[in-house]
Amino acid sequence: MRLPCEVEVRSCHLPTLGLKSRGKGVRAVVSLCQAPSKNELQPGARTETSGCACLLVSTMKDRQGTRYRLRENIEQLFTKFVDEGKATVRLKEPPVDICLSKANPGNLKTFLSAMRLAHRGSDVNTSLSTLKPVKTSEFEKFKTKMIITSKKDYPLSKNFPYSLEHLQASHCRLARVDMRMLCLKSLMKLDLSHNCIKKLPATIGDLTHLQELNLSDNQLASFSVPLCKSTLQKSLQSLDLSKNKIKALPVQFCQFRELTNLNLNDNELIHLPFKIGRLTNLRFLSAARNKLRNLPCEFKMLSLEYLDLFGNTFEKPEVLPIINLQVPLTLLEACEQSVLSYRIPYGPDIIPYHLCQDLDTAKTCVCGRFCLQSFIQGTTTMNLHSLAHTVVLIDTMGRTEAPIISYFCSLTCFVNSSDMLK
Repeated sequence: MRLPCEVEVRSCHLPTLGLKSRGKGVRAVVSLCQAPSKNELQPGARTETSGCACLLVSTMKDRQGTRYRLRENIEQLFTKFVDEGKATVRLKEPPVDICLSKANPGNLKTFLSAMRLAHRGSDVNTSLSTLKPVKTSEFEKFKTKMIITSKKDYPLSKNFPYSLEHLQASHCRLARVDMRMLCLKSLMKLDLSHNCIKKLPATIGDLTHLQELNLSDNQLASFSVPLCKSTLQKSLQSLDLSKNKIKALPVQFCQFRELTNLNLNDNELIHLPFKIGRLTNLRFLSAARNKLRNLPCEFKMLSLEYLDLFGNTFEKPEVLPIINLQVPLTLLEACEQSVLSYRIPYGPDIIPYHLCQDLDTAKTCVCGRFCLQSFIQGTTTMNLHSLAHTVVLIDTMGRTEAPIISYFCSLTCFVNSSDMLK
């Protein structure tokens, strides 16, 4: 029985010596093998009872592998993260921790069950491997990167290697995301550019380690809300949606708090998510050649290194503001403002869904208060150099200024800021 994974063997004495482990595993094949007979051991070596299993850890540098006794020799098994393909085996002799990672969770569970039986001296209900050196081909199965650039090379009859961390499937004429890709739990980079994908499954959010997602040059017309609420909120750092047909992004898109690089070039965007200021880690933003008329109020909260808004249809600031004040405030408005001001948790399981939508789309006044149904809307002009180190000119006239929408919760805030309006 063999398990391809990454392995780190570290001494249990390191903490007592004030030392830290290297903290990084190497590609290996871990095997449950039949314990060697007395004739196979070196003179003076300890023999094992016939039928017992031992653990063999083989790497590319040491294909012969290192053998560890299992019977009554496992001090503890750490299996809290077994569903993520991780586990640690602590041995008594020698006193080491064998840390396994990037393994198939199902195979890992079976492997650990067999190890428990071997520790107790029971018969292992699986076939045991031999103590022969592991073939080089066994390590080749443990691929972490696969690049496919044509339809004829796309695998149809066999699965993707489970250990993949980087998968590129470009120019393959894919009409949808292959569900087999969503089983690659170690995937960190997924490139599906230059295909014909029209819709994204929300289950992409199950790729908990995904950091880079490239969907450039497809036929996407929208970006799903469930995907914005998935575990990608904590992992996704780079997203390329350029050369699609997206007209708007949902307000929930701004929940990708770890996003540092966002490419929206060559779409049909009429506006950016007005909560875009919540993307506090965003450093590179490209939204060139869209149909943007103005920028949302929270855009000025960004702190970017690079900004490209060239080729948009920015309008001149409106001379007259839009006044939609309600005096006094309705009870509903006052309650919604209190929920936001005091950061009271809310959700569709607590209050009606339409009220959640109102709270999610609340505007922020220049004074910091929140506006929902009662507000004054005005347009100002902002120099983009105030929020980005490098700015691409927005048109051929050499301008770096763009109109930005501002909201005011009261007439007082509007008058105090009237010198900003044009």
